[in-house]
Amino acid sequence: MQDLLDPWKNPVTYAIPFFLLSIAIELAALKWLDHDDNTTLGNRPPTGYHAPDARASLLMGLGSIGSLTLLKVMGFFGYLALYEHVAPVHLDTDAWWYWPAVILTLDFFYYWQHRFVHRVNIGWAAHQAHHSSEYMNFGTALRQKWNPWFELLFWVPLPLLGFAPWSLYVAFGINLIYQFFVHTELIDRLPRPVEWVFNTPSHHRVHHGSDPEYLDKNYAGILIVWDRLFGSFQPERQRPTYGLTKPVGTYNVIKLQYGDYGQIVRNVRAARSWRERLGYLFGPPGWAPPERADLPRPPGPALPSAPSGAPSGG
Repeated sequence: MQDLLDPWKNPVTYAIPFFLLSIAIELAALKWLDHDDNTTLGNRPPTGYHAPDARASLLMGLGSIGSLTLLKVMGFFGYLALYEHVAPVHLDTDAWWYWPAVILTLDFFYYWQHRFVHRVNIGWAAHQAHHSSEYMNFGTALRQKWNPWFELLFWVPLPLLGFAPWSLYVAFGINLIYQFFVHTELIDRLPRPVEWVFNTPSHHRVHHGSDPEYLDKNYAGILIVWDRLFGSFQPERQRPTYGLTKPVGTYNVIKLQYGDYGQIVRNVRAARSWRERLGYLFGPPGWAPPERADLPRPPGPALPSAPSGAPSGG
């Protein structure tokens, strides 16, 4: 347990200096490089950095350190019990194939966890904080949620498959490190084989877009093949409009993290039946019964004019 909580056992800890260096390099590139030849984004310059927005992203990243530690503590004992007493096999962590297998398997379940938080309102209430920035840069990658409770549930199959619980956190750290580097506008499309297999900056710009054609697309962590297989892939056709479909208009990190929960509570209290209450909790973001379309909706990814059950994303 002590090893689990040791920050130096977490690969993200070692990556922090590289994150900061990458932000500095990106800032310099935004200032000094000519971007007129960027074929994906057109002749407009990248969105760059905005100081209040970047400050909010940094504070949210720092706050997420504590929440991720709590997540480890909450999940570890449950995963260990499943691994020790339920799993039919224990995979050999020293085998050459073990780490590719655990990284690949976790990435698969990450895809479904990520899809869940975009399509289920109670999950989106936590995840929308990451999408609230109208800028696409390495700083936005640090804009992490503080309440990742749902991730615990989506990792349950891994210890049952025989993966050692401690290795899940290492694999998840590797996944997060990879995703940091796809939050940028300075990299255009990569060679076609790379774009076909891996999540790239081009694919992830689509994911952060609030344009109708980009909503609920490209949930990938490392491999974009999951999106291709399960029907959520969208190539980058034009420069995305970043952020939520209804901007929150604040840099207050508490409101960014928890504002949607207040709206859900108000809507649930105003609901006239259990069906409506469940809809506000587990329906898609922006859900409301047709006859209650006048109710305020959280600044989720669904277009304000979208009918009940329409796709959402962001």
